[in-house]
Order: sequence, then structure tokens, then C-alpha cells
Amino acid sequence: MSSATAPSRRATARGDGPRAASSALFLTLIAVCSAVTAANIYVAAPLLPLIAHDFDSAPSAVAWIASVAQLGYAVGLLFFAPLGDTANRRRLVTVLTLVTTVALAAGAAAPGTGALAAAVFVASAATVIPQLLVPLVAERAPAARRAFHVAAVIAGLFTGIVAARVVGGLAGQAFGWRWVFAGAGVLTLALGLATARVLPAAKRGGGGFLAGIAALPGLLRRSPDLWRACVRQAGMFGAWSALWTSLALLLTGPAYGLSTATAGLFGLFGLAATVVAPLAGGLADRFGAAKMVRTAYLVAAVSVPLFWLGGHVVVALFAAAIAIHAALVASHVANQTLALTTTATPATANTAYVVSGFAGGALASALAGPAFAHVGWGGVCAVAAAWLLVGWGSTAVRR
Repeated sequence: MSSATAPSRRATARGDGPRAASSALFLTLIAVCSAVTAANIYVAAPLLPLIAHDFDSAPSAVAWIASVAQLGYAVGLLFFAPLGDTANRRRLVTVLTLVTTVALAAGAAAPGTGALAAAVFVASAATVIPQLLVPLVAERAPAARRAFHVAAVIAGLFTGIVAARVVGGLAGQAFGWRWVFAGAGVLTLALGLATARVLPAAKRGGGGFLAGIAALPGLLRRSPDLWRACVRQAGMFGAWSALWTSLALLLTGPAYGLSTATAGLFGLFGLAATVVAPLAGGLADRFGAAKMVRTAYLVAAVSVPLFWLGGHVVVALFAAAIAIHAALVASHVANQTLALTTTATPATANTAYVVSGFAGGALASALAGPAFAHVGWGGVCAVAAAWLLVGWGSTAVRR
């Protein structure tokens, strides 16, 4: 029996190699596509001074364009991300890719701020492709490696965000902001269409265009684990947003007196998230997502007093920046894995999760600005601490 089954085992082993290689290539393509498309949401932010100069405006007069990108992304999440449960994924990603490319091209040719803001809104709304791909990756991944596969996509997403802020700013300075928009459109078109070709084309079920949105409240009521993941990530992302969006005010203020360009290099600390994501995925697979979230919250709690000390000691600020990014991505990997595996409609659950995190971050950022103006950097740290307390405390007791 042993000799009879040996050839079969060898054949299976030979077959596993190509399948494993194909799976690795698929995951790499998804991660790179997520990086390129996620960067589109933040492509305008580092270019605002150049845009203001081109349109003969003050930088403060065009700052609202970056907020338009966030609003567009939120709208896209609500309307397009739930379609991953019902629509033809290949066709949906293709259409969103083409819409994003056209919008970025329109932004590159925009004659004024109004036209540019409209183009940024459409591009951000259509660039929700990463949130369509994450549920698919979780669905295809082996159960024992699911968090690791999700983490690979998240690492790509964070890499795209860092690249948009750092590389986008440098490229804009060298070639002009319009060429950055055009280049983003070319990259989006190439990666989006390449990804669409390898996606499954079949529909997963029925339901209208608004069915996913209508299902969100009931889904949260029926799944305490999903509700807990949403609230905890809202608390974590809110703490990160309060600190990170206000950091430029500290760095360019009297405490440090740095230039805007030098302060922008702090965005490189976001690379800590890219490094931590695969590690966090492996640990979540081994020890469980709940333990990973608890550890992430402890790291974030330690980072808050470090940020407060960083108001005067730059080394503390370095340590705090690394800690908060590590906590954010570790929590994100674990919570998103939970959100994707607790219901039968992962794309809709993922929409609830991402929108919750986005809402927590937006509200905390809105409070951090006035806190800095009236209390100073300590007020921003207090907002971050409060968000962590609410995120953990409101979910500590099981419903």
C-alpha cells in the first residue's frame, strides 16, 4: 500500500507547488493593486501648496479638497463595497477602475478648484477596490492562514497611503501636481485591469443596489463579534487620527519650528504599519484575533503619554509614532479578520467595519483641531486617550 500511494503523494506534492505559486502571485497582485488604488484617496493632500500656487490661491483656500476626498471615499464605501457580496466582481472592479482613471485624468486637466474637487470626489468614491478585494482574499485563504493573507493586503494599502504622502509630494515638486494625477491614473488603469482579469466573474447572490446598505443595521444587531470589531477599530482609528492629523500643527509650531516639507517626512513612520502587518497576521492566526486586539490597545495606551512627552522631546515623538502605527495596523488586521468571518455576507460586514472606523477617525480629527487651539498638544493627547477608553470600555462586557 505504501509503494502504491507514494506516486500519488508525489503527484499531489508536484501539484501543490504551482497552486501555491499561483496563490502567492494572486495575493501579490491584490496587495499591489490595493496600494495603488488606496493612494488615490490621498493623492491631493501633499500637493495642496502646488495646487494653490497654480490657481493663485492661499493653501488654506484649497485645503478643503483633501476633505472632499475623504467624503468621496465614505460615499463609495456605503454604495459600492457591499456589492462585493452580490455583483460580478470582475465587471465591478473593471468599471470602478475605468471611472477612477477618467476622474484622475479630469483632475489633471482641471481648470479650477471646483472642477478639481469634483474629480477628486469621483476618483475617491470609485477607488474602494481594496475593500472589494479584502473579503475575496479572506474567502480564498486557508483558515489557518486567513489573518496573514488579510494582513498582506492591509500592508499594501498602508504602503499606498505612505507613498501618496511622501512620493507624491516629491514627484509633484519635480514634475508638477498635474503629472502626479496623470501618473496615478495610468497606474490605476494598469493594475486595476490586471487585477480584474484574475478575479472570479460569478455572482454570489441576489439583491438590489441598496440592499447592502439596508442590511447593515440588522447585521450589526445579529453579530456581537462584528459590532465589537467595529467599535474597537473606531476607537483605535480615532486615537490615531487625532494624533496624526494634528502632528503637523505641533511640528510646525513654536515647539519645533520645522518646515512643512520636513514635517511631512514624519509620514515615513507609516512604514512601521507595512512592516508590522504580516507579523500581526501570523500572530493573530496563531493566538487568536481577540488577543491581538488586546495587545494592540495596550501598545496604543502606552503611545499616548509618549506623544504627550513628545510635545517637548523629539525622541519620545519618534517612539510614539512607531508605536501608534504598530498598534493601529495590528488592531486593524485582527478586527478586519473577525469582521470578514463572522457573517455570511463578508463584503457587507466589511462595509460596516470600515465605515465605523472611518467615522471614528473623522469625529476624533474634528475634535482634535479645537482641542489643540484651546488646550494645546495635551488636549490632542486627551482626545486620543478618550477614544481608546470608549473603544475598549464600551466593548469590554459581552452583550
